[in-house]
Amino acid sequence: MNIPINPAETAALGQPPKDVQHYMRAGTLGLPALPPLSLYIHLPWCLKKCPYCDFNSHEQRSQADGGVPEQRYIDALMADLEASLPLIWGRTVHSVFIGGGTPSLFSPDSIDRLISGLRARLRMEPDCEITMEANPGTFEKERFRAYRHAGVTRLSIGVQSFDDRFLQALGRVHDGAQARAAVQEAAEAFETFNLDIMYALPGQTEADLVRDLETALGFHPPHISIYHLTIEPNTYFAKFPPVVPEEDTAYDMLDRITAMTGAAGMQRYEISAYAREGHQCFHNTNYWQFGDYLGIGAGAHGKLSFAHRVVRQVKLRDPQRYMDAALAGRALASDEDVRRKDLPFEYMLNALRLRGGFAIQDYLDRTGLPISTISAALDEAERKGLVLRQHGRVTPTERGFDFLSDLQALFLGDA
Repeated sequence: MNIPINPAETAALGQPPKDVQHYMRAGTLGLPALPPLSLYIHLPWCLKKCPYCDFNSHEQRSQADGGVPEQRYIDALMADLEASLPLIWGRTVHSVFIGGGTPSLFSPDSIDRLISGLRARLRMEPDCEITMEANPGTFEKERFRAYRHAGVTRLSIGVQSFDDRFLQALGRVHDGAQARAAVQEAAEAFETFNLDIMYALPGQTEADLVRDLETALGFHPPHISIYHLTIEPNTYFAKFPPVVPEEDTAYDMLDRITAMTGAAGMQRYEISAYAREGHQCFHNTNYWQFGDYLGIGAGAHGKLSFAHRVVRQVKLRDPQRYMDAALAGRALASDEDVRRKDLPFEYMLNALRLRGGFAIQDYLDRTGLPISTISAALDEAERKGLVLRQHGRVTPTERGFDFLSDLQALFLGDA
């Protein structure tokens, strides 16, 4: 699928792929086995850029300008994947996550073509979890069922709120009625689906949050991801900050969230995720357990392990430039080994988000480092009452969960 390119044009493209032997050379780590492998696919277009969003998302072109170039972008994704295959040769893909942007801008036929292309090129688990993000603003009746027929097994719906006041404050393109209709359709089409909800919104009270959660829980969702609104750099909200609830009020909201989801039979298995038994998201859990993931698409990030190193990759960010480069076999923006001294913090940044913590053996296997690289930090964390160590596991305490950033920062040392 590669196309000839003029050498004078290569500066506008990304890096050429490295030979797999480059990744297999000797290094300072010794990984006894490779972790589970997932695939992340980024579809970067959305109807409108939300004022809080710092993701690589771009407003779709007008129909007069051709709209979203679905077919060319999928061609680019397949070329990107094919260029990356030598790095994951022989490995099984356990989960796929199609994120954005707003992937549900793509037609069911395009998603069908995408998933068929993956299955033709990858060894995938028979019950591979395939999640796709969708927004109520792109919802049409029967559309979600069509995605299910295309091979999507799990839908993640960006509801954020069911209250029109807060949807407007967040710059969402849907209203509460559309959100409820979309969730109802998802509940009928999918055995497993997720609702994204946000709290500590501009002008929101605890009573407002309770009403939102009551509405969400009324649909009996198998999984809810609940995020505190944060003001990220380089967003509209960073330039024009809204007035949001004070920190103490936000903590009270979180306590209410945990109580209400627990009463509804959902467990908080990750700092921002609540699920019924058997409905935890494998893909995100693999991130948090420091598993591997290949990233394809504009601006997609990836993490891949080899015998003597852990590598992070990023693909070119601009969609047009990405398509040109991927079709030429040069989609990489950066490709770097994770430094040995950074691995303990990177591991803890993920693993300590899990309610069940991590097994010491998993730390050794996933980083290739000895336990001595985290012993002092673990001792300090235990002394401060932030973790509990027993039966070969490290588990955040309630206090550790409440002060997660402080706990993770203890591991910012030299390995």
